[in-house]
Amino acid sequence: MPYELTAVLGRFDLLRSRTAGVRDAVVAPLRQRMGLVPVTSAGLLTGRDGAGPAGRPVTVMSPAFERTLGQWSRGGPIAYVEADFHGGHGHQSAAVWRDGAKVWGPARTRDFTGPREGWPINAALALLDVVPSGSAEAGHRDLFLEVGLGWEQDLDGWQSAGRTARWAATYDAWHAEHERTARAAAESARSRRLPDVPVALDGKAIMDLLGLPPGPLIGAATRHLQDLQLERGPLSRDEAVTRLRTWAAEQSR
Repeated sequence: MPYELTAVLGRFDLLRSRTAGVRDAVVAPLRQRMGLVPVTSAGLLTGRDGAGPAGRPVTVMSPAFERTLGQWSRGGPIAYVEADFHGGHGHQSAAVWRDGAKVWGPARTRDFTGPREGWPINAALALLDVVPSGSAEAGHRDLFLEVGLGWEQDLDGWQSAGRTARWAATYDAWHAEHERTARAAAESARSRRLPDVPVALDGKAIMDLLGLPPGPLIGAATRHLQDLQLERGPLSRDEAVTRLRTWAAEQSR
């Protein structure tokens, strides 16, 4: 499944304050009080109209873009990340700014055979003080998944997530509503006995896909797949992955 990302990462409240008044800028909430600003055009962060060459976003090599991120980072660390995967092949790149200056990167790789903590986006997240959850199993501490970067697959998805969260003035406000929605979903799942309906993804596969620890949401996700199978018939693994990602994104809004 294709995956594309060009975005600025940082604390949600910091990004919300820095993008206030910036036309078309949205901040999508992530886990650990983080946020994501999809970079869809050069004008989004530099004040210029239009996109980069061939309609591509600006890159970390743009002086105006780097100045903007340097200014933003005076309130807290900021990262710019890119990822592009098609058919199992692709690349990641990332750079980090802190206290007004670039302190790391840009790092880029197409080789993902090494430890995950060394992959550019994971390394950048660590520099943004994102930490593995206490429930993460050894060997599965992927900050990319833990922070929620698998919730959407492209810029359109992140734009939609950001627009949906515009009502939230702070991360705490968004998180309170997110927790309320999650509790309601868990209560609904607990109130219904899971029928003996086999699905394409077991509990471990669902946890790996969504970057979640064991808990009520895994049961709710399983129930969702079972309901789909009862309504539509057997789902292929790829279709189950797509539909579960869509469901998970809806639970977080």
